[in-house]
Amino acid sequence: GKMQSTEDTNELIARLNGETAKIEWHQLQKHYATGSVISVEIGFDLIKVAIALHQDDTAQVKRWLTEGLLSEVSDQQAQAWYDQNSLVWALVIPPFILVQEVKTN
Repeated sequence: GKMQSTEDTNELIARLNGETAKIEWHQLQKHYATGSVISVEIGFDLIKVAIALHQDDTAQVKRWLTEGLLSEVSDQQAQAWYDQNSLVWALVIPPFILVQEVKTN
């Protein structure tokens, strides 16, 4: 594919930032059932992941999965978030939903 100009990327970043929402895990539980939820390690850049997915950069995404920066949400994790009524950051990049646990102090 053609290289994206910085301008495009900046617009994309702004749009994705605007679409990222803090949401209760409860509200995502039904999407989780369809297996489309990807968890982003706390401290890792959610937007960076979103851009890679958006640009179909599968090699990069696979690398992050291998490194454990991304993972499919496990049943245990989903249950824990459900029980704790956790808040997560969520961003939809069809067909995926990226989630990142909101750090609570």
